[in-house]
Amino acid sequence: MNRNTNTNTNMNMNTDIVEKIKALKIERKAIVLAHHYQIEAIKAVADYVGDSLELAKIASECEAETLILCGVYFMAETAKLLSPDKKVILPNFEAGCPMADMVTAEQLRAEKHKYPNAKVVCYVNSSAEVKAESDICCTSSNAVKIMKSIASEQIIFVPDQNLGHYTSKYVPEKEVILWKGFCPTHHRISMKDIEAIRAQYPEAEILVHPECKPEIVDQADFVGSTSQIIHYAKTSDARVLVIGTEEGVMETLKADSPEKKFVLLNAHFTCPNMKKTRLEDVLRVLETGGNEIILKPEISQKAYNSIHAMLEASK
Repeated sequence: MNRNTNTNTNMNMNTDIVEKIKALKIERKAIVLAHHYQIEAIKAVADYVGDSLELAKIASECEAETLILCGVYFMAETAKLLSPDKKVILPNFEAGCPMADMVTAEQLRAEKHKYPNAKVVCYVNSSAEVKAESDICCTSSNAVKIMKSIASEQIIFVPDQNLGHYTSKYVPEKEVILWKGFCPTHHRISMKDIEAIRAQYPEAEILVHPECKPEIVDQADFVGSTSQIIHYAKTSDARVLVIGTEEGVMETLKADSPEKKFVLLNAHFTCPNMKKTRLEDVLRVLETGGNEIILKPEISQKAYNSIHAMLEASK
């Protein structure tokens, strides 16, 4: 009885928070942007749900004055770079990205000094300071196209060694120097996970994100970004699909294709940083205007140039 009462109380509290968020969005001329990996309660109040590049593009094209970016820090920075005249807010400043923290601007400058003829391709999962030291950015969906667009025979790829390795296979004529960064959530997937899932679901298609290790990618039936995985799953004829990326996509997949069975490649496929943002955080920043993303002008312009180069190259 107590458990049910507490649940109802929590539901009532959430309903109150949601209504307040809706009202404040109108009052503040704000929209909420949520990454696919956010908790369901956050995605339920979002105006748009997408991957990091989709959200940044929406941020730059929408007419809202304030953008509440429910994701991790580099995503909010990217949105600010593409929307410098808008107020961009990250509801929880503790929502960082371990992979983005695996390379600093100082470290990248030292690497560039070692390879003076190389061009730097920077995965969008990186800080604004690192983007500012790069020639061009990429995402997991356009990385191959970006790599092919570069005239240089030598490329420094930061910070994700796994995405860099995956894309290097499509440009064998180039020397790709990989930074030793990785996403802890995707990097932990092992061959034991693949073997176990193949034994349990031999008929299933395995869909993985290129942030997984090379040996995992090699075993997949499809490799793609979060949005590409969602699209492929919707159009695939397979009745059982194993999902090799963060578990936040599962509800979207099930809603899009209720007739199909979706199974996580690993039962603990969760990014803890993506789960840090709560409805209370969104309400608080809408009320106070706090947690605004502020970038140094000298960093902003150079970082923007690397993102702009990516957008031009991916047309």
